[in-house]
Amino acid sequence: MSTPYERPRVPDKVGVDGLEAKWVPVWESTGAYRFDRTKTREEIYSIDTPPPTVSGSLHIGHVFSFTQTDVVARFKRMRGSEVFYPMGWDDNGLPTERRVQNHFGVRCEPSLPYDPDFRPPEKPGKDVVAVSRRNFVELCEELTETDEKVFEELWRRLGLSVDWTMTYQTIGRESRLISQRAFLRNLERGEAYQAEAPTLWDVSFRTAVAQAELEDRERPGAFHDLAFTGPDGADVVIATTRPELLPACVALVAHPDDERFKPLFGKTVRTPVFGVEVPVVAHHLADPEKGRGIAMVCTFGDTTDVTWWRELRLATRVVLGRDGRFLPDAPSGVPVEAYAPLVGKTVHTGREIMVRLLREAGALHGEPRPITHSVKFYEKGDKPLEIVASRQWYLRNGGNDAAFREKMLARGEELNWVPKHMRVRYSSWVENLAGDWLISRQRFFGVPIPLWYRLGADGEPDYDARLLPDTLPVDPSSDVPPGFTEEQRGKPGGFAADPDVMDTWATSSLTPQIVGRWSIDDDLFERVFPMDLRPQAHEIIRTWLFSTAVRAELEHGVLPWRAAAIAGWVLDPDRKKMSKSIGNVITPVDLLERFGSDAVRYWAASARPGVDTAVDEGQMKVGRRLATKLLNASRFVLGLGVPMPGAVATEPLDRALLASLAVVTEQATAALEALDYARALQVTETFFWTFCDDYVELVKGRAYGDRGDDAAQSARAALVTTLSALLRLFAPFLPFATEEVWSWWQEGSVHRAAWPAAASSDGDPEVLALAGQVIAAVRRAKTDAKVSMRTAVESLTVTGPAEVLARFEQIEPDIRIAGAISDVTTREGDFAVEAKV
Repeated sequence: MSTPYERPRVPDKVGVDGLEAKWVPVWESTGAYRFDRTKTREEIYSIDTPPPTVSGSLHIGHVFSFTQTDVVARFKRMRGSEVFYPMGWDDNGLPTERRVQNHFGVRCEPSLPYDPDFRPPEKPGKDVVAVSRRNFVELCEELTETDEKVFEELWRRLGLSVDWTMTYQTIGRESRLISQRAFLRNLERGEAYQAEAPTLWDVSFRTAVAQAELEDRERPGAFHDLAFTGPDGADVVIATTRPELLPACVALVAHPDDERFKPLFGKTVRTPVFGVEVPVVAHHLADPEKGRGIAMVCTFGDTTDVTWWRELRLATRVVLGRDGRFLPDAPSGVPVEAYAPLVGKTVHTGREIMVRLLREAGALHGEPRPITHSVKFYEKGDKPLEIVASRQWYLRNGGNDAAFREKMLARGEELNWVPKHMRVRYSSWVENLAGDWLISRQRFFGVPIPLWYRLGADGEPDYDARLLPDTLPVDPSSDVPPGFTEEQRGKPGGFAADPDVMDTWATSSLTPQIVGRWSIDDDLFERVFPMDLRPQAHEIIRTWLFSTAVRAELEHGVLPWRAAAIAGWVLDPDRKKMSKSIGNVITPVDLLERFGSDAVRYWAASARPGVDTAVDEGQMKVGRRLATKLLNASRFVLGLGVPMPGAVATEPLDRALLASLAVVTEQATAALEALDYARALQVTETFFWTFCDDYVELVKGRAYGDRGDDAAQSARAALVTTLSALLRLFAPFLPFATEEVWSWWQEGSVHRAAWPAAASSDGDPEVLALAGQVIAAVRRAKTDAKVSMRTAVESLTVTGPAEVLARFEQIEPDIRIAGAISDVTTREGDFAVEAKV
């Protein structure tokens, strides 16, 4: 009596093309990835996904890292967790402003009134149109909304299993509310404070820059030897790369142990050209080997100048304004007529003028000596940073508090880092903090500082008389404080808005609070926070990861997540870092169209956590071949029919396959639990090719009934059991191909199916390995004889130890059929296989 089989709905022709267009709408309409907020915190796996910057197009690096996160999300969902996986858009900050300026041909002028009927030029020309701050923000919102739709379409095509009903914008209403509420609570606790201080400043963007946003770049420069007049009339020669800052000089400094300058300590010298008396002081940061061993301290040439100025309590002579030009008024003590040639000049022109004046005064010794040195830039800027004195907002982060710094270092030890060596980058950053976190920016499209200040009778703001909002979010530039009217804005006795916005990281550092809707929906927040995973790139450990940890520590006293998965960079095919400036950035659309989403995901998931990886189209071709083979192999297996429930594998080779499957399942599961997606993919793929190339070929005849119905039933049970497990093991990596096959014979989505269990089996995995070795030798003999694989084999001789021959005896019938072998001989000895065609 033949065993009944169910016939799945297997298509006549299969392929990977078009699967994205088929399944993306299905997943959305069925709510396959919709988050169920009724689950408890113990049942939820929450992911703090990085919001990509909406200022242009996504590049292949985004696809790389977000795919790796999605693999984990899909795995956890199949393991039974309710996955909280929202998506955000980082749409405020300088990149967006720059894009809007270039796209619409506008610039923001805050003094202009709002024009409700303003429309940007259809074709931006050379003449940039000035618009009010509110008009400018509206253009930012318009462009980012368009960009976000394009981003979402690409993410869907890639197969990200995001709940698209749970998206947020870092400039959205709830993000502004949460950011402003957190700031006001920091202010109330004394963690946020305002100070007039030397500030790193980008003269192009005209905004302050935080320590975490700095970038050192090698630039040409020159040492200029300047002669100061010593107390005895002799020259005291210093070397400087910034002669233009001579009018800002407030001291000369040398190392306290430098015998050359000990006689000068405590005395004064006169600056060349300007004749200003400045002290000679000692400080351990002075380098006896650099330049002439004695340096001039200016306010401010670099961060070391700031340190000397603060610790030695020196005078202040500021000469550069926020536009990067020399101020109109000479600093205190500097003769007006000597300073006049510099007024209004750029740094570059000022340097040329100063060198000429020094030469004319006979105070320039020799010619400038060219050098190459490291210069600080804002990471998105084009001109070297200057240091100007300005009033800014700061948030305490341990830079000036040793106890808090130690607490944050301890949090870094507490966090589960993947890979573990990335913890060093965090610790190194925290240990070398040079000050508190500067969070205010002099820009327009950002979360406003939610404060106003009372104006005195003279119309000047009293920064200690802060006016707080009674509702949030608020925009102080257009809203009024409680108890005031718009007519009192800017008037004596009235109020003035704080003009600044928060640094984009001051909002992004609150992503766990924003996605969990802290202070808005506390029930949701308690279900997802602290979060389980923070995935991100290694270059923003110092900015995003550390700042998020700081905000969570200040507000909640805990780490914001349990683990951090750090992705590597994507390099171009020549293994160079991608950069828009050198034009080697690769966008993913073409790759997705040519190879398919599963293939691109395969390349991304093949990279080990934290490892920099080159774009490799060859690897994507391998991924496409894998997805195609999965479809074709599944078509063959399911084409045989699915045994009715209760069918089991009884043949030794079938049991060996299931034993090997159990080992692979256990290894892949352990790897994914450790967030090592690459290892999980590797072991699954290796087993899959063994399954296709060896096992399927070995049992094909038996599955068709060549050895009777019972043997066929065993083969088909093993084939279907293994295919079911393989589809689920591959599902996080190849979501489209696996969903397609699953739909041929199963109800629901494979992505909501249970992750396969490593079921116990009494089979011997060595039997499957031996079968593979023997059939490979048979194929090799046919290849060497240049005959078809269907050609009969005259004889097969297997030599080996007794235990090997015992295993071979179990699989001999399958080997005979698969290899079309007439005569089989076994003998004891060292292992060898000989086939004669």
